[in-house]
Amino acid sequence: MNVGAFVCGCGGTCSVDLEGVREGVRDVDVVASSELLCEGGLDGVEHVIDEYDLDQLIVTAPDDRCQETFRKVLDRKGLHPKAAAFVDHRERNAWVHDDAAATDKTARLLNATHAGLQEEAVSRTVSREASDEVAVVGDAEAAAALADSADVTLVADGKEFENADIDLEAVDIARGEVVGVDGSFGEFELTLESRVTDACIDCMECVREGPDSVTARPVQIPADAPDGGWTDLCPTDAIEMEGTTRRIVVDQVVYPDADSDTRGGRVGYYTGPVDAATIAAVETHLGGIEKPAFLNLEMDVCAAGESSQQGCTACTDACPHDAVQRPTIDSVEFDEVACQNCGACTSACPTGATKLRDPSNRRIAREVEALLTAENDDGGWLFARGTDGIERPVVAFVCSERAADRLREYGRQAALDEGVSYPPVLPAEVNCTDTVGEAHALHALAAGADGVAVVGCGDSCLHSGPDPKAELVERLNRACSDLGLGERVTFLAPGANPETFCAELESFVDGLDESPVPTGEHEATGTIDGDIDRPSFASHAWTLESVRVLLEHVDPDREIVRGLKDFGRMEVSDACNLTPTCTNLCPTDAIQRTDGGDLLFNHERCVNCGLCEEGCPETAITMQEGLELSLLPENREEPTDGVPEELGTAWTRVYDGEMQECVRCGKPFASAGTIETVRGEVGDAVEGIAPDSPHSVFEYCGDCRTHLLFERGEN
Repeated sequence: MNVGAFVCGCGGTCSVDLEGVREGVRDVDVVASSELLCEGGLDGVEHVIDEYDLDQLIVTAPDDRCQETFRKVLDRKGLHPKAAAFVDHRERNAWVHDDAAATDKTARLLNATHAGLQEEAVSRTVSREASDEVAVVGDAEAAAALADSADVTLVADGKEFENADIDLEAVDIARGEVVGVDGSFGEFELTLESRVTDACIDCMECVREGPDSVTARPVQIPADAPDGGWTDLCPTDAIEMEGTTRRIVVDQVVYPDADSDTRGGRVGYYTGPVDAATIAAVETHLGGIEKPAFLNLEMDVCAAGESSQQGCTACTDACPHDAVQRPTIDSVEFDEVACQNCGACTSACPTGATKLRDPSNRRIAREVEALLTAENDDGGWLFARGTDGIERPVVAFVCSERAADRLREYGRQAALDEGVSYPPVLPAEVNCTDTVGEAHALHALAAGADGVAVVGCGDSCLHSGPDPKAELVERLNRACSDLGLGERVTFLAPGANPETFCAELESFVDGLDESPVPTGEHEATGTIDGDIDRPSFASHAWTLESVRVLLEHVDPDREIVRGLKDFGRMEVSDACNLTPTCTNLCPTDAIQRTDGGDLLFNHERCVNCGLCEEGCPETAITMQEGLELSLLPENREEPTDGVPEELGTAWTRVYDGEMQECVRCGKPFASAGTIETVRGEVGDAVEGIAPDSPHSVFEYCGDCRTHLLFERGEN
């Protein structure tokens, strides 16, 4: 792919040094600039496309009109409609930073965009067919608005529509009150309770003679209606005061008065006030849905559970859209149609079983590394640290939804008011700040960032609700402090007033010391050297890789780094009987049992899923959170006692067991504790089963015990 970068001065209204930007852009085939690309510079753009046979353009064009102009250029040159990527060098850059910082940042953004494009995922879609059946609960106006395009059932839910000034002729009205909504898009099931059955013929006798709370359209008797003789007036015996239950199945549900059962809502299930956007969303999904596939799933490395034991619950706990379910206690399933691309499950997953397709963790890593590398192709520096330009390289993971829009608004305000400005942080856009986990932040620090700001929507987040990253920031600052870096992470939410955000960001940046980690030197692989075959850029492995880079430049304050949830430390009590349960359950092969009766543990591999602790029949295992540096193989010169030399220094002995050897063949076959446990449970039942043997049956292995009993039978 031949790539060209094009830089615009926006007619002199954008204070970046065009020559300086050109000098700072790396790796592309050509860099061109103009004071006004979208007008007089277009002929030059087309000439450059032809001369360098360009396939991809990266353009500093923040305005919709300018972007559309370049899309027309793509069409004229026969390029793919999406062959242009755009960089905002104005609202989120030149208008809120000084000239030198804006020039430096623009070059870095172009480099990061180019790096990200190299990791762009091939598009893939998921779909689900559905009909046009929609249930609207208690909102006659919404039902009428949808009646022209959908097959609508209006569930009364205790409301009266007899005198409603709304045309409901094309709407089916269902009596009953909603007591439950289950299912997902295409197969929602509403459970209704009613005291009037389908035998009702709308004769209105109960309405005329019953209490005032009985409704006429549809005929419905509320739960608090008193019993009385009026119930005997029904000619079809349709009144059941103890209540009847019925269910209706629809493809979508509009339920304004319901409390959302997820933080971010579900596809096809609409709660809260109904507006034009709600109606449009319902109509868009009529007949089915086809959407981008947001996730890559590799469930063979999932640590959710095994053998009816529940393990890691990170994805189900994190998902705000009910797109992850547990069909059994030891498994999870993903509804990719219900997924809304927030990334919460992916940042929470330690093993890489679920990862975002785009931006992938690899793509985010390459963009962050490009943002932090200021060296150009000639080996020089556009702006050195501590001089003009970006003095404090801070990576900002910015939500591409509302937070990004709010920052653009700040830029427009800054064009009118010179008092609006904030430090030139380096933005890496993510779908939602839910995407950001401990691995992303620690990688940015390992790549040389002085700090990390997670910039999200705060209380207005479409997915996570208020203050979504408080727990993450607290954990990361604890880990950074334990590593000797001090606190270097914050969460900020741009509000309607830029002053608060600008002041908070400036205070955070000013409070940072220069990182001891150099920029431009680290390129992440997202793996652990010599580890078992697992997906790259999974949270556990990627985090550990970054910690190792940091440890080359810092002196940790503690031996155990707290705050890193994906690392576990195993303790085993004397209750252990060396049953193979923990070794069989461990999804990352972090536990081994030796022939000699020892239990070995690999801290480097453990993702702290808790399966071993949950499944241990003797409750002998306790897992503690945190990364213990002394347990990493590079911090040991030789294997510890009890660890076979061929296993290396990654393993430690956590239980010194004693294996019983068979008195007949000499093979170790069970721990002494296990034998005593079994003897205590069934000893009386097998007493004297082999009277000619000088040994107890419990002293023989399974094979020899079988031979022993067979020989007894022959005699």
